[in-house]
Amino acid sequence: MTETQALQLFKCLADKSRLQILKSLAREDLYVERLSERLGLSASTVSFHLRKLTEAGAVTAHKSQYYTIYALNRSLFETKLLDVLEERPEDWELQRRRDEAYRQKVLDAFFEDGRLRAIPAQLKKKRIVLAEIARAFEPGRSYPEREVNLILAAFHDDFCTLRRDLVGEGFLTRAGGLYQKEEQH
Repeated sequence: MTETQALQLFKCLADKSRLQILKSLAREDLYVERLSERLGLSASTVSFHLRKLTEAGAVTAHKSQYYTIYALNRSLFETKLLDVLEERPEDWELQRRRDEAYRQKVLDAFFEDGRLRAIPAQLKKKRIVLAEIARAFEPGRSYPEREVNLILAAFHDDFCTLRRDLVGEGFLTRAGGLYQKEEQH
């Protein structure tokens, strides 16, 4: 389901009458007049809502003799909400460029000639800075604390805080006195 389709569906679901129509169609396929009687709405109101639901893909229609029978599009409602949220947004490339521009702005503000001017107080900026520093470590390789301190001292004099923050934010792990960069970072 695309972002546009999801928005159209969510708008349809935000109306009580449409939700009542969908609940009725979840029990059985119905025609306009029967829905009108069941819900206490005029036939023209039900037709209006059915048209919106059909446009959103929530309802399908087929002819049976004189009537148009409406049915719930069950496959649409089997889609997990998490699947919709995890789908790449339509403006993903624009968002990615904005994220990269923000990341670069933070790095430019806190680094000068490869050295960290100050450790950011704001968590989102600190995570960007820590991610940049973590690039100095090879994934999967074990580092003794002394070597970690030497690497971090090249970035900032307060290497103890950097080391603690790198571990605390999950960029490095510590076990048995050895540090290791996590694969996903």
